[in-house]
Amino acid sequence: MIMGILNVTPDSFSDGGLFVDLDSALRQVEHMLEAGAQIIDVGGESTRPGAELVTTEEELARVIPAVEAIASRFDCWISLDTSSAQVISEGAKSGAHLINDVRALQQEGALAAAVSSGLPVCLMHMQGTPQTMQQQPTYEDVIKEVGTFLLQRAEDCINAGIKPEHIIVDPGFGFGKTLDHNYQLLSGLGKFKKLGFPLLTGLSRKKMIKQVIADGATLKELDEASAAAATVCVKHGASIVRVHNVAATAVALRTITSGS
Repeated sequence: MIMGILNVTPDSFSDGGLFVDLDSALRQVEHMLEAGAQIIDVGGESTRPGAELVTTEEELARVIPAVEAIASRFDCWISLDTSSAQVISEGAKSGAHLINDVRALQQEGALAAAVSSGLPVCLMHMQGTPQTMQQQPTYEDVIKEVGTFLLQRAEDCINAGIKPEHIIVDPGFGFGKTLDHNYQLLSGLGKFKKLGFPLLTGLSRKKMIKQVIADGATLKELDEASAAAATVCVKHGASIVRVHNVAATAVALRTITSGS
């Protein structure tokens, strides 16, 4: 499945400011669904390296109107990209179908809110916080340590009352990882399937892509490289790929799934 990214933020690393008004956001949703997305991931807090913190009130003001509008107009799954307990609760009431949390429901009240919502959750690994994660990430064995963390968080969620079949895991490409760490994760991605949960990956337009293509690459070239990375993830077991350019990704995925 393709998850289309909709950042209703002024400061996200790739598309900040493009979809802050509701009309432009809805046009982008329509465009992504027509291009082949099945899930729209709505985010109201930038989690790029060094991003400023956002108040709960500001995040709610950005996210809830978008979720309500998408739910009333389109037949698709809506993912809520948040770590806030209050945003989880209000988003569930507004029509969200999935909680996608880069902090793996570790913020105060987030796990309880997710349990109460009854929604599936995606748990992501991040070393540090968005403000500190890229300062000096270190691992002895990045695949083992990320896998251990994800399994522990999944067990914590199950013990709290979330159904095992409602859990998705994400190794967190670019979140507290060096270039080498990211490509170790990519080459060993299949190992995360052994955790027993569906796998979501998000590499789209990230620094790990920019660093291996030509300096000054155009957005088109960046999206083509991101689409290629998405196909690698699917070949290694990813069930969901989170992307900016849905059309380019859909074309790339058709080349490896046709006839299968």
